[in-house]
Amino acid sequence: MVAVFHLTSWGKGAGPAIKVETTPVNRDAKLGTSFAPVVKKAAPSVVNIYSTHIVHIRPMRNPFFADPFFRQFLGSQFPADSRGRTLRKQGLGSGVIISPDGYILTANHVVDGADEIEVAIADKKEFTARVVGTDPLTDVAVLKIDAKDLPAITLGDSDQLEVGDIVLAIGNPFSVGQTVTMGIVSALGRSGLARFNQYQNFIQTDAAINPGNSGGALVDAEGRLVGINTAIIPNENGGNQGVGFAVPINMARRVMELLIASGKVTRGDLPILLQDITPRLAKSLDLPDQKGALVSDVFPNTSAEKAGIKSGDVIIGFNGKDITDVNSFQLAVSESAPGGSAVVKLLRNGRTETVTVTLTELLGETVPDGNDQKKTASAKPMIDALAGVTVNDLEPEVRRQLGMTPGTQGALVSNVEPASNSAVAGLQYGDVIMEIDRQPVSNSSDAVRLGRQAKGDQILLKIWRRQDNLAGTYYLSVDNTRIGK
Repeated sequence: MVAVFHLTSWGKGAGPAIKVETTPVNRDAKLGTSFAPVVKKAAPSVVNIYSTHIVHIRPMRNPFFADPFFRQFLGSQFPADSRGRTLRKQGLGSGVIISPDGYILTANHVVDGADEIEVAIADKKEFTARVVGTDPLTDVAVLKIDAKDLPAITLGDSDQLEVGDIVLAIGNPFSVGQTVTMGIVSALGRSGLARFNQYQNFIQTDAAINPGNSGGALVDAEGRLVGINTAIIPNENGGNQGVGFAVPINMARRVMELLIASGKVTRGDLPILLQDITPRLAKSLDLPDQKGALVSDVFPNTSAEKAGIKSGDVIIGFNGKDITDVNSFQLAVSESAPGGSAVVKLLRNGRTETVTVTLTELLGETVPDGNDQKKTASAKPMIDALAGVTVNDLEPEVRRQLGMTPGTQGALVSNVEPASNSAVAGLQYGDVIMEIDRQPVSNSSDAVRLGRQAKGDQILLKIWRRQDNLAGTYYLSVDNTRIGK
């Protein structure tokens, strides 16, 4: 299927025309002896991007230079009002022309903070580019140059990719000039990679990607753009070692459309806290597998609470998409428009239910840090199932310091032995135990009593915690099979 889309700028007139093909590649075709036709089709759309950062360095003046006595000997070669130096730091990257009238997709980190941006196209012409918009959370940026009849690339459908598909990476590595490398799709849906952007759904490839390739094209065997090259796991010299990542074009395209239309990216949000399901949690919660996102907490007086989502639910579907973990849910919600409704499919007590919820807008609000925690004199050691854990009553002063609501009940964890099963499960100093095996905990005595009574192989804890500037409840499953052995 081939279609030409005109992006609409929400009342500001028609946007650029981009060409999209959504049909998958022909995987039954025999491989030819050359990819030259594919390169000839795609390479003219890939550009070099040169970013300039102007850095002002304050002068490091010798105090003698300001003293009139010494200046009569030093003369005017060291002016007292020296203004320091200005340096121009150059950056290098790549980009992809996505419309004939000069819209270009690239990686945000290629142009982040740049004072000047120059774009060189295939025929060696250079243009000054302006930034239409950037989205650091996906590492996507859109540039615009004043030009016409440019060789715009055809966008593919990254959802149609399969592991093993051949892909080509096109860019300007190490400033040696436009370079094409070949590989395959090594993996799809890569996430959880430290140091990279927040919304991760990477295409992983072994096509060589090196410094300078960032922002360049990852194309399929028919020359269609399926990803924007963004990152590598480098070797000790900073070069490629066969593990590179690209932002899927479907994600980049959505971000691009929002940036062109309004200059910013708005994302849907659902005010709940989630956690991935470990094998222990799956067993403790009597789940059929580890697929889904466990709702650990629901913020009060929000659309999620009004829709009926509850702590302990497992979300397995969102607007018809399967949810396999927390990352897949966050991606699905972030790609939905704020203010719209969504159908959430979930497991609750072994039954499948659906609820309809109104999405709010992700605002990026943070919760104040709550690390100022105190121990009380009434510390009580846990025994049996939670051996190695010491708990306290949750005094009003401690509850206030933690920022908890006045009615919250539980037992404050004041110590966790590093070698204990609870520490292995993730229990930490400062956590508040609210439930043990689904039984409510009101104080330290309840925690000790329920810890003694717990008999199963896995002990399910519901805790309250501050984590990553968010406060809410989480579930932990503590191994009880080795206690006393």
